Amino acid sequence: MDVEKLFHMTGGIGDHSYAKNSSLQKKASDMVKHITIEAIQEVYLKLAPKSFGIADLGCSSGPNTLSIIKDIVEAIEAVSCKMMSPPATEFRVYLNDLPTNDFNSVFRSLPDFYKELKKQRNGGSPSLFIAGYPGSFYGRIFPNNCLHFVYSSFSLHWLSQIPAGLYDEQGRSINKGKVYISECSPAVVSQAYFKQFQEDFSMFLGSRSRELTAGGCMVLILLGRIGPDHVDRGNSFFWELLSRSLAILVSQGQIEKEKLDSYDANFYAPSKEEIEGEIRREGSFELVRFEMFETDKVTRNYGADVAMTVRAVQESMISHHFGHQILDPLFEIYASLVDEEIVQQDINPIQFALVLRKL
Repeated sequence: MDVEKLFHMTGGIGDHSYAKNSSLQKKASDMVKHITIEAIQEVYLKLAPKSFGIADLGCSSGPNTLSIIKDIVEAIEAVSCKMMSPPATEFRVYLNDLPTNDFNSVFRSLPDFYKELKKQRNGGSPSLFIAGYPGSFYGRIFPNNCLHFVYSSFSLHWLSQIPAGLYDEQGRSINKGKVYISECSPAVVSQAYFKQFQEDFSMFLGSRSRELTAGGCMVLILLGRIGPDHVDRGNSFFWELLSRSLAILVSQGQIEKEKLDSYDANFYAPSKEEIEGEIRREGSFELVRFEMFETDKVTRNYGADVAMTVRAVQESMISHHFGHQILDPLFEIYASLVDEEIVQQDINPIQFALVLRKL
């Protein structure tokens, strides 16, 4: 399965779109908004560039995309006002995601975005230049030394590809019936996922080290896990429930068992130690800050909310592999399983927020 060609959040503004079903990601990003603001203000004061280069990697589409740009511009304007100095003469903002991302929705919302900025400033507005840069961030995207700040929210837990080690020499799955690491998965499954994460994250760091100017920084927000155990009642458990939901459809004859056996998530929830290890190994960045946090979990319609969020993220991959017709029954089952489980015991997804400074 070609992840780069197939994987994208559901575009548009329909009921199942990422634009309508990304409030959980927004809530988590807002919880660490102060970290983002502090980092952007520090790098601006330190470097004082006349043209400030900003990249949002894994920008997706919907209201979250332009919201962070607004926060960054306002943060720089605020610190400039406090220092009684003019802000950067211009902001260069590069929005990056895979080529299949719904960039058009973002571009269509730009006129209203610019209009709102101008309205808030009584007719004046910052010199803000926004462009889309499609491509995988597991590799070079931008010219050398053109960026001062990189932001990536809820993207780096997505791998560049399905780990090759999940299949034997005959191309048969060694993780049958599961879409991610589970209690019954052979040890080589978690090893394959970890190896892919190492390769991807190292490539990410190396690429950004060339694109960021010295002293530039990154704020990275991603899903993770506590400790060495890959299976927990956190992010991995949501994949376990997806496996169970698909297995129910297999038992009902709606999908073939072989289809389930050959479906794997391009996802990895790293531990703090694994992330720190790769940062040390790659050597281009200083880890300035590392925070772990949990979002508020229980809402009145928690199962339905989680199911809609997962669907908005996974719909492109699931529909390609199994067919679009299974989406409604699959996520109805998924929502029910989430609600059943949350009554018995909490599900505790973990997120990390990192600040890295280029050496």
